[in-house]
Amino acid sequence: MSENIANVNQDSFQEAVLDSQKPVLVDFWAPWCGPCRAVAPIVEELAKDYKGKIEFAKVNVDEAPFVASKFGVMSIPTIIVFRDGKPVQHAIGYQPKDQLKKLLDSALAK
Repeated sequence: MSENIANVNQDSFQEAVLDSQKPVLVDFWAPWCGPCRAVAPIVEELAKDYKGKIEFAKVNVDEAPFVASKFGVMSIPTIIVFRDGKPVQHAIGYQPKDQLKKLLDSALAK
């Protein structure tokens, strides 16, 4: 895991994501999920590319099922971008880097 990505659980989600002054990309994942492992290096690259503009977090759905359920995560990987404590963009399933960049750029433009 990159130092640019916070590992967030049910206890830290409010502070790390919902209370953040910056937009936050949250990667909902699980260790047994193949597509999640495929998207992880892309999220790490984006965390470096957008450092200082967007925060990045990962939520293991097995360890934080309440958080996943609260935001309607039914399949993984699911990426949700939060701004001002609210989900503003989302993507379900594996997404290439250019698609995720579009999500982030759109969240920054709002």
